[in-house]
Amino acid sequence: MTKRMAMLHTSFVFINVEPVFKDLFNELIPDVEIIDFVDSHVLGDVRKIGRVQVPHIRRMCNLAQAAEDAGADLIFSACSSLGPSMDVARGLVNVPIIKIDDAMTRKAVAMGSLIGVMATVPTTLPPTVDLIHQWAAEAGKPVEVKQLLCEGAFEILMSGDRARHDQMVLDGALQLAPQVDLIVLAQASMSRLAPMLSNKIGKEVLSSPRLAVEYVKSFLEKLPA
Repeated sequence: MTKRMAMLHTSFVFINVEPVFKDLFNELIPDVEIIDFVDSHVLGDVRKIGRVQVPHIRRMCNLAQAAEDAGADLIFSACSSLGPSMDVARGLVNVPIIKIDDAMTRKAVAMGSLIGVMATVPTTLPPTVDLIHQWAAEAGKPVEVKQLLCEGAFEILMSGDRARHDQMVLDGALQLAPQVDLIVLAQASMSRLAPMLSNKIGKEVLSSPRLAVEYVKSFLEKLPA
């Protein structure tokens, strides 16, 4: 029986701009049925305020509840900035929820003690850093996190100027690399740059999409038919 997965979006970036998840699901789990649930303005609203507030959490919980009502076997939250809302949603639905950064941040803790985190959206940094510290505490491992924001790069990407966005991210990686053991890209919208960045800085660069989809695949395989 085909598994049904709900994917929660906070913008149209993974639908209209970066097809990274569509490509990965086609490659790794081609038989999964994916239903997209989109609140196209919640991320923009969070960014205007600069932090996640109760109304934003409620909106994401509404998406999760709609996903459960649609018969989803698994809910996958594709937004790092709104990740904390999924902690609340887990208490409201009976469907398992996986955050986009769960697998990546756990792997980062296993790989290094000085972890760099890069983002192009400022609200993405705190949830990613918090997840790293969460996994580090669980592992009993001390880690230090250094953050770097490529200010304005996300807006440039959304405008369609990939080349300028990519150069800004590369410049940031070159600046951060000497200070850390490895770099974590806090947004999936940066993920296609990971191989190039790793080659340029000579260190491991982790991105969430493939790790997340591999984790989703293993999770779905364990669910009863």
